[in-house]
Amino acid sequence: MSMTFESTLGDSMPGDQSWMIDKYTSLVEKGLDWKLKSLETASEPRCVVDGKENIMLCANNYLNLTTHKKVVNAMIDATKKFGAGSGSVRAIAGNLEIHEDLESTIAEFKGVEAALTFSAGYTANVGLIPTLVENKNDLIISDELNHGSIIDGVRLTKASRAVYPHNDTHALEQILKENRNARRKLIITDGVFSMDGDIAPLDLISELAEDYEAMVMVDDCHGEGVLGDGGRGIVDHFKLQGKIDFEVGSFSKALGVQGGVLSGKEHVKKHAVNHCRSWLLSGSQPPGVAAAQKAAIEVLRDEPEHHAKLWENTEYFRKEMRSLGFDTGVSETPIIPVICGDSLLAKKLSDELYKRGIFALPIVYPMVAKDKARIRCMISSGLSKNDLDLVINSFGEVGKKLKII
Repeated sequence: MSMTFESTLGDSMPGDQSWMIDKYTSLVEKGLDWKLKSLETASEPRCVVDGKENIMLCANNYLNLTTHKKVVNAMIDATKKFGAGSGSVRAIAGNLEIHEDLESTIAEFKGVEAALTFSAGYTANVGLIPTLVENKNDLIISDELNHGSIIDGVRLTKASRAVYPHNDTHALEQILKENRNARRKLIITDGVFSMDGDIAPLDLISELAEDYEAMVMVDDCHGEGVLGDGGRGIVDHFKLQGKIDFEVGSFSKALGVQGGVLSGKEHVKKHAVNHCRSWLLSGSQPPGVAAAQKAAIEVLRDEPEHHAKLWENTEYFRKEMRSLGFDTGVSETPIIPVICGDSLLAKKLSDELYKRGIFALPIVYPMVAKDKARIRCMISSGLSKNDLDLVINSFGEVGKKLKII
């Protein structure tokens, strides 16, 4: 007997959701729950968080482009001209000239044939990966510390999977040897790893891929605007233009806006346009966002001083923190972890820094291993020498108080 919608709605009882409360309570008891603070000003080196002035040390805004006049004005002008939204997905009626201009600018800047923008770096990964492999005869080989968006993209596929120890190219080669007969082989790695700030050996990975006829995909979200000549990214850093099949990036970090991008050959773009559901089924970037993205690329190209200052600040901060005795791990980039080990200790360090006007959040399990909790410091070009010295001195005082150093 059929049942009407109304009777189904009326007779149904809400499902038991007490498990959600139990899971959250467990996190609170272990000190692993997120407690959100409110940013009340722009994301700048000096900001107001929960009514208190702070030095920002946990934003991905490496080049401080979120407030760059050219970027902001581009967003305002395009919004006034084209409206707040595009009105459709790009495949139907949302493909604006401004989107095409943006992608041409990206491709020229990065030295590739073509680029395609997505709503986010996350949607680029979860949309692209399932289109590159089809069944168990295909193999994905992934670094064990790859970003969660890569993991989610892999889970959406029916391909066979292998994971190699972090940045271990010998283990990677062994997997490739054992799977020579796989129909398609896809190696996936982050470019810059977001928790430790180290760089993937993309040059060696590329050589192995060529030897074993594998494709390579790199997620360079934390390398865009940071690595390479003038911030062109990890592919430029290793001078591998034309040798990396799929380069995914982000506008929400060093470029200070929002959105993701895929760069590579023209046929890669055509493939993504026709097969990536996260692109086909998402409304296109609002005109203002697309204009700001293009302006950010132009600033990066025309004002290299931002990139140079970022690296000057990075090297100074890392050197001084290590001289104090802090463990900054294997960081090679503006992501500089201060490893504490215990999660509660990392939270105490963060709390003490906040009292001193430094907004630096702890990263704890399960985002990192249980014994690798840390404060993840994100250095930016906008931090002054005085800002950095204040932060370094505060870390020193609190580190001694908590017996970290």
